[in-house]
Amino acid sequence: MAEISAQVVKELRERTGAGMMDCKRALKENDGDMTKAMEWLRQKGITSADKKAGRVAAEGLIDSYIHTGGRVGVLVEVNCETDFVARREEFKTLVRNIAMQIAACPNVEYVNVEDIPAEISSKEKDIEMGRDDLANKPDNIKEKIVQGRIEKRLKEMTLMAQPFIRDQSITVEELVKQGVATMGENIQVRRFVRFVLGEGIEKQESNFAEEVAAQMGSK
Repeated sequence: MAEISAQVVKELRERTGAGMMDCKRALKENDGDMTKAMEWLRQKGITSADKKAGRVAAEGLIDSYIHTGGRVGVLVEVNCETDFVARREEFKTLVRNIAMQIAACPNVEYVNVEDIPAEISSKEKDIEMGRDDLANKPDNIKEKIVQGRIEKRLKEMTLMAQPFIRDQSITVEELVKQGVATMGENIQVRRFVRFVLGEGIEKQESNFAEEVAAQMGSK
């Protein structure tokens, strides 16, 4: 077995946010292989998260993030089980990373696929069923293709399915589950809102050349 140095343990801890003992064990279990150790920790985190998912999470933080230039802003609520965890720097960092993720994802509207209203899913299905490239497909084949496209589209609309902007090898859901493994509590992203400067305002279009010509003609 390869020797597991303190520096390697520290590096794995910094890259995953897992506890020191968990990192050491992961490296031992995988003969010092960093990539395999990260995968091992991810699997462990998912298991831990699943066990805690049913526990009440009513504490946490509401955080804000304003993107450079002040044109995009985010408010997000992330819940945990105790005020003690809510005050931890690891939890605050997780919440901030989630807020920044939302700012970077203009198409994201919901936390989970389960949160998407049935009428939205139905509308997406109608759009896909009417596409020209499916016109000559048998119904059973068309149904499978449409189902795959809808699943992909709905995931594009949900926060938890997005690749994490700072580590594309994991999703936001996996990032949260790593936080569960590290902090030992159920953690849930409850809700968020994303503001874009000027969104929804009908901007008046003007033709500068025509305005100048009109003014000259009136003189």
